[in-house]
Amino acid sequence: MAYIGKTITPAFQFLADQKTAVLAKSLRRNMTSYEKVLWQCLRSNKIAGLKFRRQHPIRYYITDFYCHEARLVVEVDGPIHFRTDRLLHDEQRDGVIEDFEIKILRFSNDEIRYHIKEVLRTIGEVAMSRAKRIDRLPHTGQGSPAP
Repeated sequence: MAYIGKTITPAFQFLADQKTAVLAKSLRRNMTSYEKVLWQCLRSNKIAGLKFRRQHPIRYYITDFYCHEARLVVEVDGPIHFRTDRLLHDEQRDGVIEDFEIKILRFSNDEIRYHIKEVLRTIGEVAMSRAKRIDRLPHTGQGSPAP
């Protein structure tokens, strides 16, 4: 029996093309050590029972972690993200992602390394708050909350 889910693009992929999806799959195999630490804390519905996906495509960008129930992206930023050119790129990228009414949380490598409990608490609080709010919204036919 064929798996039909492979033939239909799920609503949570937010218009990502096949090239972006393939790149995301590759990035899942090559996560940074800080992303791996955070992933171990997020996987298997460990935060408030919510499912997080890693290296998830949204449009033509790939987010580090994404929770569809809360419409929440979590990014782990290394030193490169503090360069002037990268700050501009991240700002543009955030604008595209926020157009889908997705909230973005950013944490530095140092926050993951030295303050993981606070990071997880913040993610949990924001995710639960957004999941409850989104759960009350009427839904469109695409499986996404109405704008």
